[in-house]
Amino acid sequence: MSQTQYHFFFFISMLLPFFIVSSYVHSQIQCLEDQKTLLLQLKNTLVFNSSYSTKLVKWNKTRDCCSWDGIECDSAGHVITLNLEYETILGGIDNSSSFFGLRYLEKLNLAFNKFDGEIQIYNLTHLTHLNLSHAGFGGQVQIELSRLRSLVSLDLSATFMTVLKLEHPNLKMLVQNLTGLRELKLDRVDILAQGSDWCLVISSSLPNLRILSLIDCNLSGPLDPSLLPLYYLSVLRLDWNNLSPSVLALFANFSSLTTLSLCHCSLQGTFPAMIFQMPTLQYLDLSLNELLSVTVPQFFQSRSLRIMFLSSTNSSGSLPNSISNFSMLSTIDLSGCKFSGSIPSTLFNPTELTYVYLSGNFFTGSIPPFHLSKKLTHIHLGNNRLTGSLSSTHFKGLLNLEYIDLGYNMLGGSIPESLFGLSSLQCLHLSKNQFRGAVNEFSIPILLACIP
Repeated sequence: MSQTQYHFFFFISMLLPFFIVSSYVHSQIQCLEDQKTLLLQLKNTLVFNSSYSTKLVKWNKTRDCCSWDGIECDSAGHVITLNLEYETILGGIDNSSSFFGLRYLEKLNLAFNKFDGEIQIYNLTHLTHLNLSHAGFGGQVQIELSRLRSLVSLDLSATFMTVLKLEHPNLKMLVQNLTGLRELKLDRVDILAQGSDWCLVISSSLPNLRILSLIDCNLSGPLDPSLLPLYYLSVLRLDWNNLSPSVLALFANFSSLTTLSLCHCSLQGTFPAMIFQMPTLQYLDLSLNELLSVTVPQFFQSRSLRIMFLSSTNSSGSLPNSISNFSMLSTIDLSGCKFSGSIPSTLFNPTELTYVYLSGNFFTGSIPPFHLSKKLTHIHLGNNRLTGSLSSTHFKGLLNLEYIDLGYNMLGGSIPESLFGLSSLQCLHLSKNQFRGAVNEFSIPILLACIP
């Protein structure tokens, strides 16, 4: 045995007793009797549909409650996680000791239910993660939430049918004491604030923020440079707010940014090409900003981008061959823009490519083969100015292809029979082209179920 092998086996032998003890301790965790009693009392106070419940319906006194679905315990048997999302709970929670006696709770998830009224949770001072999103709560956000100073993650996102407001408390009153927050989601909560106000509140109160989602929050005015101190910001979602005009170049200063979503924000002007060069960016959505001009740059230093939505923007120009440098690209949506020139043959080089939406542009020339992108499920190239013909090599090996739209172009030649042998194909649009020859409709029943 070599010296390297000896050191390796010695290291493993030293760690093995630790793993055995850890596994034994974990298997011996049992919830305390008072914790089980509190949980069963809570279950009895809740109104839920047992036909759709996957957690509460299985709670019973014969099993250790630390093994119940939605429950996690610490080493002493205290309940530290209560996850009741999607449990079809109606009404409210009885503000009694059956709920609030679980004072060791660290994670509480009541998302996607239909609660009404208030839930007084301010005495759960150990909470680090609180998720009340899409839970039916309406009216004014409770000021008591600001007392939960241990929170790391807070999600109060509302549904489209619920009116949830941050007026009193306002955003500043809610977050000024929650300085440890790393994740804040307030989608569709009516904040009603100018950029210079909410940007400063967020950056000054939440210096460690990693995820910020304020979709459709009635925010207005330009984004403010006061956001820049958020050095750790990774995810920023501000869709469906009125942020124009804004200094968009400031986003390039967030060196950890992986997601930037600014859909339907009334943005104007020219989007900075430097954003495409960010080495960490994986998700970019600028769609539905009809006055925003985006030009895809010729050279990419970044290879991280996976999803890019530029649909319904004032984008134009051609697509460079270097777009294949986004080797992890899985979704590209440039539909309803003004892109022109030929479709780069390299566009279909990324092996992860799944969705391609280029409809409604001015692309010309022939269609490059798709066969290198084996994971393709959707190809939308309709309403362009494409010419040339299709061959069997275009679709070779695309076993996952579900949707093809090549309609309203100037394609000619015959339709390859191999196109109709794609087993996963669900919808095919070839109308308004110049194809020749007859097609047996019984060989393509898929067309009969396709909604144009």
